[in-house]
Amino acid sequence: MSQRYRLRTPSTGREIFLEAEPNTVYRDRETGEELEVVGKVLPVAPSKSNLPWAVEYLRFCPWCDQLAQRDLNDCPTCGRRMAPAA
Repeated sequence: MSQRYRLRTPSTGREIFLEAEPNTVYRDRETGEELEVVGKVLPVAPSKSNLPWAVEYLRFCPWCDQLAQRDLNDCPTCGRRMAPAA
């Protein structure tokens, strides 16, 4: 999995999430403007999860009480098996 980035069109403020490659120019398909990198999306690659670190995609591990993405079976912090996400 490549690193995902948050990119923004300067004139409109429209944002997208994209698995971007270094030294590649990405353009907005509506305006043709060059997109600017706003930041890396967590988790930083490589990661076992495909979900970004956002409130709607996280849950607490019942063993160590740390946050983990909903699509993971094992806690990335303590390594113990978590119950299925509700």
